[in-house]
Amino acid sequence: MHLRLPAIDPGVKAFVWALLSSLYLWGFLLAVGVHKGTSLVLGLIAFGAIFLYVRVCGENDEP
Repeated sequence: MHLRLPAIDPGVKAFVWALLSSLYLWGFLLAVGVHKGTSLVLGLIAFGAIFLYVRVCGENDEP
């Protein structure tokens, strides 16, 4: 019997990747001394960019 992970929608995967990556970037920017407002805006922009990238290019099965 093979145990497989349940099918997860690509949009959910993209959202999780974007959320975790942007939170990491946001925390890093705060740690190095960037202003809170600037780090928030950069984190939100990164979230949108990562979400779109993973959603469009994430499930590409071509070699």
